Amino acid sequence: MESGFSSSRGWTALQLLSLEQTMTITVKNMRRPLVSMFVICILISGTLLGQTDAARNTNNNAKPGAQATAADPNPNGSAVPPHNDTYIIGADDVLSINVWKEPEVSKTVPVRSDGKISLPLAGEVQASGETPLQLEKVLAAKLQSFISEPEVTVIVTEIKSQKFNVLGLISKPGTYPLTSSLTVLDAIALAGGFRDFAKQKSIYILRKSPDGGESRLPFNYKEVIKGKNMEQNIRVQPGDTIVVP
Repeated sequence: MESGFSSSRGWTALQLLSLEQTMTITVKNMRRPLVSMFVICILISGTLLGQTDAARNTNNNAKPGAQATAADPNPNGSAVPPHNDTYIIGADDVLSINVWKEPEVSKTVPVRSDGKISLPLAGEVQASGETPLQLEKVLAAKLQSFISEPEVTVIVTEIKSQKFNVLGLISKPGTYPLTSSLTVLDAIALAGGFRDFAKQKSIYILRKSPDGGESRLPFNYKEVIKGKNMEQNIRVQPGDTIVVP
């Protein structure tokens, strides 16, 4: 009995020793891929941090005008890019003014009803009647007394000065902002269409001429929707009044 018990106990000890050796080898083998994965993670993290810092430095050193040109703030056409020399700024427009490396002077300001804006260091400046390019030059000249070679960009971020009117037997008569290219047909749809008894063949557009006069342009809705005399479907201009009798 003793011999059998000792043999059984000895066999159990051998089994335990073998199990311990097997587990030790397994743990050692597991450590190698874990260590490798840890080293790879550290290398990837360092690379990503380096790329992030480089991107930050690039953005900080870029000129505001270059950023605005690369990414139009409003691709739908309701904003005017910097250095534009065709759009005429008007009252109620909202301007984003950037002075390179001068965040205290860079501001987003509305054009007041008197046509002026107020900017730090530059003071009161006439904006209405100027193009963004002209206003950039005016502001740069005013800031030269305080800033060495100021670089100014002006972006019209909200066009609110250009408007047109729709009056008469229309569902929603009133004044509308002209933020994109519209035809007379588009304007009628924007105003909700006709009311009962509207004379759709006798619509006309009142348009101011450069000499201060006013012209009357006919528009026959019935013809246009049938594809006839499509030249009547003119582009709406700022200050136009569409009358539906």
